Amino acid sequence: MKSLQDRTTIRKYKKKEVSEKLLNRLLEQASRTQTMGNLQLYSVVVTRKQDIKVRLAPAHFNQPMVTEAPVLLTICADFRRTTLWAEQRKAQPGYDNFLSFLNAATDALLYTQTFCNLAEEEGLGYCFLGTTIYNPQQIIDTLQLPNLVVPVATLTLGWPNETPQKTDRLPLKAFVHSETFHDYTASQIDDFYRYKEQLKENLEFVRINQKETLAQIYTDIRYTKQANETMSEAFLEVLRRQGFL
Repeated sequence: MKSLQDRTTIRKYKKKEVSEKLLNRLLEQASRTQTMGNLQLYSVVVTRKQDIKVRLAPAHFNQPMVTEAPVLLTICADFRRTTLWAEQRKAQPGYDNFLSFLNAATDALLYTQTFCNLAEEEGLGYCFLGTTIYNPQQIIDTLQLPNLVVPVATLTLGWPNETPQKTDRLPLKAFVHSETFHDYTASQIDDFYRYKEQLKENLEFVRINQKETLAQIYTDIRYTKQANETMSEAFLEVLRRQGFL
């Protein structure tokens, strides 16, 4: 629990390997996480070779930790293994659809979070790369992912070589609703985001980008409508190619 309270994202790593024995133990322990129908609808591709990291880097916008971390883990929604098992046991699988992808993606992300918790308990550091679902086709091609397998998360992993400050979080009242969902009032939105907006680094971020509000940083620069729509179309095409649509 303490590791959760003190959790930070690690982007710089010592030049020290993560042993195969330790990594395999953590990967196996993480499999105790909850899973739909006890099917474990995920697979993990472990990348240690530098040349493959270099090939994966463009899919993650060439963030330095992709090639600098000792280990890169790509966690995939995987209904292929279950489908092949069913076919080889005289069963008729019906998992080439969007609901099946959602189930597998949920399994994969639950597994990812459990692994992260275990890794931190061992003193390891990691960075969760949201870029995985931005450029999935590049990852599919590089890792040779077959039909019904789609990458949904990537972790850079290693021994921390930095001690970053914890990032801010919204207060409990911002995301917990009693009994039913209660829509937000303007005054509540002001209250929920006041602390984040007044942080020195965020005020500077707004200033140097010549914006009026922090929200405009997200809508106009970081996560634009055009980029979201373009990447949405690309991801849907990936789901078609990989057999989920």
